[in-house]
Amino acid sequence: MKNYTQELIEDINANLQNIVLEENDVFFKATQAVNILENAFNSLKSYISSYTFKDESEEIAFFKEIKPQLFSKLIYYRKIYSIEVMRPSGSFETQKNYLNNELDRIKGYFERNLDLYKYYRTGCNHLDRFYFMRGKPDIQLNLDSFYFERDPVFSTSFDFKIAKILSNEMLVIYLNEELAKLESYPISFQQEVKLPKVKMTWTAKKTELVEQLYSWDTAKCFNNGNTNIKELAEYIETAFNINLGDYYHT
Repeated sequence: MKNYTQELIEDINANLQNIVLEENDVFFKATQAVNILENAFNSLKSYISSYTFKDESEEIAFFKEIKPQLFSKLIYYRKIYSIEVMRPSGSFETQKNYLNNELDRIKGYFERNLDLYKYYRTGCNHLDRFYFMRGKPDIQLNLDSFYFERDPVFSTSFDFKIAKILSNEMLVIYLNEELAKLESYPISFQQEVKLPKVKMTWTAKKTELVEQLYSWDTAKCFNNGNTNIKELAEYIETAFNINLGDYYHT
């Protein structure tokens, strides 16, 4: 099992690194990453379903370290996509408030699971048999509702929580980087984006505007083509007072 999972994780990390280096568009990057991770996760699930762990320590190691390491990336990129889809296109201050609210939600999750976080990060192992082995859990353990929908062959009481904690740690970094980008814009530019001279509201079909958006992007109509679809969409949303939603799938 060790060789299989190690090769799988190395392959995933290489593919994810290529996406990060080659793609600038956050939506495309997140979508590609989710596809890679879902395929890998399905392969891992099939492998474990027919695998017999050699002993308790091997089973604990898988559900405490290996599975959360992979699953946390899948949760992370799914959440990135969700955050960016719902991200407001209004003023810089509105975007800052939105990102800070996401940070507050993560802080709340850490606070609700502080004991588990300390247990995991301090290297404790005295409860591993209860947390990271398959079987009926102690009903007094603090379980996510997700637990009761999980595959009993591929899940334990707390492997999902560990994956969520790891993904939240990565999300904190991402959100703080996005906040730093907003802070780096000159005040004059922030005000210019926030207060267009003429506020026009798009009242035709949203799909028609998305089609126009892609035609402008394809024809490289703005900044000599030195812009991406997300930047263009945010500008159009601000200029035309509309939320285009998930324009990648419209």
